[in-house]
Formats: sequence, C-alpha cells, structure tokens
Amino acid sequence: MDRILKNKTTMIALAMVIGSVFIYFFLQTDHVHDPVEPDDIFAEAAKEDLMEQSEKNVLDDLVIKVDVKGAVKQPGVFTAQADDRVIDMISAAGSFTEKADKDKVNFAQLVEDQMVIYVPEIGEEDKGILELNTTAPSGGGTAGQVNLNTATQEELETLTGIGPSKATAILEYRESVGKFKQIDELKKVTGIGDKTFERLQDFISVQ
Repeated sequence: MDRILKNKTTMIALAMVIGSVFIYFFLQTDHVHDPVEPDDIFAEAAKEDLMEQSEKNVLDDLVIKVDVKGAVKQPGVFTAQADDRVIDMISAAGSFTEKADKDKVNFAQLVEDQMVIYVPEIGEEDKGILELNTTAPSGGGTAGQVNLNTATQEELETLTGIGPSKATAILEYRESVGKFKQIDELKKVTGIGDKTFERLQDFISVQ
C-alpha cells in the first residue's frame, strides 16, 4: 500500500514538473513570435505611397516651356521636365542641322521655364544659348545687347524669358508710349516684372 501511494506521489510530482516546463516554453515561444498587426503594415505602406504620390504631383504641376531656335531641324516651343537639359530639348527639336555650330552649345545646361535655346550656324556671329550666363544677340544696340527701341519681334524673343506675347507687348508699348528712355522702363510693359528685368538688364539697351 505504501509503495502504491509513493508511486502516485512520484507521478504527480513528475507531471507537475513536465507541466511547468511546457508552460515555460509555450510562454517563451509566444513572446518571441509576437505577430505584427496587419493594420500597422498597411498603414506604413499607405503612408509611403502617399509621400511618393505627393512628390510626383509637385513635379507634374511644374510646366516648363522652352523655345528652341536656330540650326535645329524642327525649331519650336517644347515642354520639358524639371530635370531636362539642353541636349534633351535639342533632341526634341529633331537634333542639329548640318550647319550647326555645336561648340557654342552647352549640352549639360539645365533648362528653365521660358528659356530660349539658340543654336548658331558655323561662322555665324556668336549667339550661343540664351540664358542667364550668356550674351544675347545684337538688336542694334551695344555689342551683345538688344536695343529695345529698334529690335524686331524675333530679336526680342531671343532674350531669356521673352516669348511671343511679351515681345508683342514690348512692341505695342514702344508704339503707343514712344521709345524707351531707360532700360528699367521695360518694367512698365505688361507681363514684365522685377525678376524678369533683373535677368535681362545686362542684355538690353535703349540706344
């Protein structure tokens, strides 16, 4: 009888030990493999998608128009992307003609809205690419400057930031008001503000 009781006691104790070990490992495993909530994953992915879409929308809203002139096969006004360069716009214009003076063109120049790209022919008086750091063609004024009082529509359009509408506005102002007395009088023309004038002041004259 004592032997049977002793065996039962031993079995109960052994069962308790095994149960304790099982519970310990179960809790440890549950802690290590604590699952990530699906909602958290989807929320993070949605946040990243929203940021990417927002950045894309900013670039899409930026419309850049570039006027390509001179020795290109298909001159005209082209729409550019924010990171496009001069060589991209020349490609859009059908590439160079056989007479193009490629050495006068800065292929790596980043384009900007209302920019005029002029590709001169070989032997032509230096015009180059018309942007902030280059010299505009002569319009009857000081060498390398456009004379606001004598320039034609085409000559005015070679100036950075001056498209067909602004060139027409300058001509209309000249006809209705009279010759420009000072170059800063250009700011009185509709559509030309301080920033545009600052870009042009080194490339225009009123002689």
